[in-house]
Amino acid sequence: MHRESIFLVGPMGAGKSTVGRFLADKLHYQFLDSDQVIEDKTGATIPMIFDIEGESGFRAREKAAIDELTKQSEIVLATGGGAILHSDNRKNLRSRGFVVYLKSSVDSLVQRTRHDRNRPLLQTENPEQVLKKLIEERGPLYEEVADLVIQTEQVSVHRVVKQILDKLAEQKII
Repeated sequence: MHRESIFLVGPMGAGKSTVGRFLADKLHYQFLDSDQVIEDKTGATIPMIFDIEGESGFRAREKAAIDELTKQSEIVLATGGGAILHSDNRKNLRSRGFVVYLKSSVDSLVQRTRHDRNRPLLQTENPEQVLKKLIEERGPLYEEVADLVIQTEQVSVHRVVKQILDKLAEQKII
């Protein structure tokens, strides 16, 4: 039986890392977070990379990481919120695994990210406005790559993981 990798996409704060860890555990897959892989490779935090190289420098590193990571089998990969911005990333995610879009309302994302200083794009006077704009821009791209869309607000991590596992079983992916 072919066991496909699972790629989680969605905005920052949607629960990709949390859901990813639980899902990987249930599937006996390795869990990887593309941002963490970039930090481990560079020895620098994402905010530091943004400060030194700007968003374009970070996106170039992210593109290389997504290309490398999506070639692996039996992994659950939590991608950064902007990973879908590059067409090559969208193509690689779509063609190399099963993509789950974890969707959440702007209000929920604001609540989940309000104390997190590790999100460079939200270090602003009005993070809610930034999140709203990001969802408007990125929402259609998340939808474009997704094999499955799951609402994550007011739903437990376990319920989200069960929905994903049920869909994977139904499509005979696991």
